[in-house]
Amino acid sequence: MAVGAAAPALSRPGTAPLLRAEGITRHFTVSGTRIDVLHDCTFEVGRGEVVAIVGQSGSGKSTLLNVLGLLDRPSSGTYDFDGVDTTRLREGARSRLRGEGIGFVFQQFHLLERRTALANVGVPLVLAGVPALRRRARARELLESVGLEHRLHSRPHQLSGGEQQRVALARALSRDPALVLADEPTGALDAASSTMIMDQLLEQARVRDAAVIVVTHDPKVAERADRVIQLVEGRTR
Repeated sequence: MAVGAAAPALSRPGTAPLLRAEGITRHFTVSGTRIDVLHDCTFEVGRGEVVAIVGQSGSGKSTLLNVLGLLDRPSSGTYDFDGVDTTRLREGARSRLRGEGIGFVFQQFHLLERRTALANVGVPLVLAGVPALRRRARARELLESVGLEHRLHSRPHQLSGGEQQRVALARALSRDPALVLADEPTGALDAASSTMIMDQLLEQARVRDAAVIVVTHDPKVAERADRVIQLVEGRTR
C-alpha cells in the first residue's frame, strides 16, 4: 500500500482510468456566508483498484464522495467517469449514469425492514425494469457470492449487522457497477464482521474488475486498500 497524493493514480498501462477528478472544489452558502469544503482535489482511480479516503471529521470526505457518486456537482473543476465528463451532463443523464455505473454501500445499511434479503437486493433491478424471474435469479446469485445463500428469505431484523451489510453490498453490486463507493462500511460492525466486509469488497473488486473507494476512519480498513488518499482540510494528499 502506498500513500496517495494529488498525482495520477495506479491505472493499468495502456488503459484510461475509470475516474479522474481534476481541480474539484465545492463550496456552499449558508446564511449569506460562503463555506469552502473542497479545494483543488485531483486524483485518478483505475479499474479493479481499491482506494481508501481518510481524514478527520469535517475534512470533506462525505462531500467528495457525493461528488464522485454523482449525487452532487462540484463548484468548479472536472470529473470524468468512464470516459464521460459528468460536469457537462444534465440531471437525467447523470441519474442514468449513476444508476448503471455506481453502487453505494453505507454505514447504516438502509435495508427495507419488511422485505427479505432477496427482495432487498432486487430493489435496484426493479427500478431498472428487470423482469421478476431474472431479478430473483440475479439477487440469489449475488447473495450466494457474499456467502448468504442460507439467508435468502430472512428479513433484516433476523440478520446480524455483518449479514445486513453483506446484503447491502450485494444490493450495491446488483447492476454490476464499474465503481463501488463505500462510506464507513464497517463503522457499525465488530472486528470480525469488519474483516469479512473488507474481504468481500476486495474480492468483488478482483472478480468484477470494479473500482472500490472506501471512506473510513479505521486504519485497519485503510491499510488493506491498494492506495490511500488523505483529505486534509478539503485538499487531497
